[in-house]
Amino acid sequence: MKKSSELTSALKDLRKEFKTIASAIISRDGILIASDIPDGVIIETFTIMCATLMGAASTAHSELRIGQPRAMRIFSERHEMMLVGAGKRAIIICAVPLGTKIDLLQQRLHKIVESMQED
Repeated sequence: MKKSSELTSALKDLRKEFKTIASAIISRDGILIASDIPDGVIIETFTIMCATLMGAASTAHSELRIGQPRAMRIFSERHEMMLVGAGKRAIIICAVPLGTKIDLLQQRLHKIVESMQED
């Protein structure tokens, strides 16, 4: 896995390119690996709740016997949050304004996932 500082740099690049509000890479049990999260956010609460969201989706999928979720999108009035599985042990989270080019963002997130699996 890439170093935390390299992953943090990749997340900061997302802010420059896609105007992300917040982004993070966490373990599936909510432990922070790397982040670009604004001041004032209680990181532990944010990461645990995001891990819980993906865990709940995983449980629901298991009950339906339809495989494991790879990604989820959550919409609010002016923003969207994406959670993308990053292998068996991690999740990438990214919050962006509505209207962001999601296809391009997803491609970039998948490149980050691939870079995490290289080393």
